[in-house]
Amino acid sequence: MVIKVYIASSTGYIAIKKHQQAVVSFLEANRISFQEVDITMLEEQRQWMYRNIPKDKQPEKGNPPPPQIFNDDHYCGDYEDFFQSKEDNTVFAFLGLSERF
Repeated sequence: MVIKVYIASSTGYIAIKKHQQAVVSFLEANRISFQEVDITMLEEQRQWMYRNIPKDKQPEKGNPPPPQIFNDDHYCGDYEDFFQSKEDNTVFAFLGLSERF
């Protein structure tokens, strides 16, 4: 089971950069093994991410912004979902992890 965080290394949006960093920093601080997938460098991965985000999480216009979080091929959520799980102290359940690493 691999946590994958889909990010955009080159984005002009400060909020997206901050959200990506918040997710990555939390995972690193809690020693949760994860893989960053840069959607600006890998077109195939970007298309895979877009196809695997549930319809109810798709914006009305455009594409869902990074970060998007998956556990292997299972969609966990976006930054807002991650933030809410942090507030609720349920991040490990949100990520589909049964125990703390």
